[in-house]
Amino acid sequence: MTAAPSRRIAEVDAVRGLALCGILAVNIVGMSGMPPGSGVAPALYETALHQRFFPIFSFLFGVGSALFLRSAARHTDHPGALLLARLGFLIFIGLAHRTLQPREVLLSYAVVGIVVLPPFSLLPRWAALGAGAVLTGAGLAAFHGGSALIPGLFLLGLAAARYGLVDDLERRPRRTAAAFGASALLALAADGAQLLTGARPGDSWLPATAGLLTGAAYVTGLLLLLRTRAAPPLLAVLVPLGRAALTNYLTATVLIVIALRVVPLDDAPHHDRVLMLSVAILAVQTASSRWWLARFRYGPAEWAWRCLTWWKPLPNAIGSAGRTSG
Repeated sequence: MTAAPSRRIAEVDAVRGLALCGILAVNIVGMSGMPPGSGVAPALYETALHQRFFPIFSFLFGVGSALFLRSAARHTDHPGALLLARLGFLIFIGLAHRTLQPREVLLSYAVVGIVVLPPFSLLPRWAALGAGAVLTGAGLAAFHGGSALIPGLFLLGLAAARYGLVDDLERRPRRTAAAFGASALLALAADGAQLLTGARPGDSWLPATAGLLTGAAYVTGLLLLLRTRAAPPLLAVLVPLGRAALTNYLTATVLIVIALRVVPLDDAPHHDRVLMLSVAILAVQTASSRWWLARFRYGPAEWAWRCLTWWKPLPNAIGSAGRTSG
């Protein structure tokens, strides 16, 4: 069945683009094997980047799955089956990606998503919210964060979308401001405690908790900035990155592999080179995403994934007929 595509939510794409920016720098460090070093730069990396954007991306995956189900339900009687197909094909994308990036997350997202998202999408939204909170807490307390946070964050994102929080972003400025104030204060306290104790990711619940709080402050802070004069330039950069998130996540790995052959980082802590390389890759991806999305509805990888999900070739060029949602 075909229909017009659903309206995209610019704020969600912008937040997804922000998450990609932070994850890029972390992936460069991880793939290069760069030693941590000591001083201000490593401290900033640990408290501002490491484990700070992964929770955002995981939460948004749950949000995106809820939006996919909502869209697919308008065109099929079996949206859950389509979600399973979508996640099933993501397994193969993740496996292919792991040949270049062994620590990549798409494979984990696909497997965990298959386990938790379809069943909880059939339950009341409060069940997803409660289970998400419990699993996130357990991931922090028992496993000290990392991949153990994925199930809970998926369900929290699923619940947030089903409660309408995503649709009402523009009508919640005071709540957003309050959430930013609270999360920013708590994040500063948690990040300070992490620095004072010297806790490393995986050592305890503290770094992962600080990561969740800092990620929440980033998201709510960005949402507030999108209501100011800073919105146009931010949207111009972040929305194209977010709309083609899968394409940019995959191509970033290729660009990192190529760049590390020219600019090795494993001999010393070159945080300045990581920053320059991140900016260069993001500049290329922003320009290419803007060019592509001016001509096509979805990024190349997004379009291919969509065709696989619906198990048929779908038009992608802007102005072509027979659009398919979901």
